Amino acid sequence: MKIIYIITGLSTGGAEVMLYKLLSRIDQERFSPVVISLMDRGTWGDRIANLGIPVYTIGMKQGKPKLVNIWQLINIIRQLKPDLIQGWMYHGNLAAQFARLFIFRQMSVLWNVRHSLYALDLEKPGTTIIIKLCAQFSNFPTKIIYNSQNSAKQHEKSGYGIEKTCVIPNGFETEKFTPSAKARLSLRLELNTPENALLIGLIGRYHPIKDHFNFLQAAALLLNNYSNVQFVLAGNKVDWQNHILSELIHELGLVKQIHLLGERHDIHRLTAALDIASSSSSGEGFPNVIGEAMSCGVPCVVTDVGDSAWIVSDTGKVIPPSDPEALANAWKALIDIGKEGREALGKAARARVIECFSLDSIVAQYEALYDNVLAKKTKFKG
Repeated sequence: MKIIYIITGLSTGGAEVMLYKLLSRIDQERFSPVVISLMDRGTWGDRIANLGIPVYTIGMKQGKPKLVNIWQLINIIRQLKPDLIQGWMYHGNLAAQFARLFIFRQMSVLWNVRHSLYALDLEKPGTTIIIKLCAQFSNFPTKIIYNSQNSAKQHEKSGYGIEKTCVIPNGFETEKFTPSAKARLSLRLELNTPENALLIGLIGRYHPIKDHFNFLQAAALLLNNYSNVQFVLAGNKVDWQNHILSELIHELGLVKQIHLLGERHDIHRLTAALDIASSSSSGEGFPNVIGEAMSCGVPCVVTDVGDSAWIVSDTGKVIPPSDPEALANAWKALIDIGKEGREALGKAARARVIECFSLDSIVAQYEALYDNVLAKKTKFKG
């Protein structure tokens, strides 16, 4: 089965990473995937190409689609003659559905929504328009795949076709994200911190919805009681060049306890080195960083947004969003149970990820859906 994946772009982000992970495990004897990026090759284009999967780029500028780009997309799809088009993210979904109008053969379109929808006024104006357009056309795709139960409910409330809903959560590479005493030591050496320093981490790009402000305020509260704690933050624009972040850190008197590492490509190592992982977000869908931390045997403190509470279950702490005091108190609770207590929670967390969210089981769900769609198409033809 030839499947074309149409994605908005291939820069670094959870949606792009999950597409790469799916393609890295999909059975290429049964499925022949091709990727079309509406923008450029970004960070992940070459990595996908290295899997032996063709990658096409359309070169659209953000918020400025041109007629020539649209015809280029349609021509590529006509030449490739796919059995199925899989949209990926809002713009990719809309482009997939629009292009389908110009392909005069029997072919199904699936959408993949990888975003939480708390309020449209939190979105960029251009994205808001696309979200509303997708709602109008949401009866056309064969299925709409969401990566979280919460996201599915939010979009259904916004007018997305309920009967099209299908939830397939994110999957995690449990053999890559694994407990590591070596990582623990090497990160402390890199950061020049004592071997017994307790590290609390937040992995995620700089964005208002990630609520770094909440995390830093909680850090200041925690340090009133614990002096051997340090905080590791990594992600796009999470560095000392970010004036808003650095000014807040200086104001709170946290300069000596905070490590801003920027965008990194050794997230598995950073995560495995932590004592406690956190998500301080005011909104989420299905946060990859939490599943990755659990896979590393690291207990998590998460805000009760998106599917975070469902992912963590009873292996960590769940707190309300935008509440620094609750965040600091949850950290205190995990510090006070000691190293053995945290290790026990970490083992339970890893076992939960292996049972419910391993990458192989998630890829199998996608493959089963594709098989099902193709079987119905073949039956329809007959």
